[in-house]
Amino acid sequence: MNAILAQAQQMQSQLEAAQQEIIASTVEGVAGGGLVKLTMTGAGEVTDIAIDPKVVDPEDVETLQDLVVGAFGDATGKVAELAEQKMGPLSQGFGGLGDALPGMGL
Repeated sequence: MNAILAQAQQMQSQLEAAQQEIIASTVEGVAGGGLVKLTMTGAGEVTDIAIDPKVVDPEDVETLQDLVVGAFGDATGKVAELAEQKMGPLSQGFGGLGDALPGMGL
């Protein structure tokens, strides 16, 4: 039982480290073939946005808005992929512990 608890504590530490790594990471979302680029932290904070002047048309604001939303969606998807890469293997490890410790929710 002590070995299982030690393994759970080790996995918890690895999970916390992975979460911190994700939060400290940045991703770039792109839309319109690079006309709009958005930089986002792993915590979901937008830190930068770059808009190519070619896409700025006062007569067509909707396209620019769509591109910004698209870049945001792309960045959000990349954060989710990063989280899966970093946390997926760790969360699978908790599944094995759940079998050993029924009712513990691991």
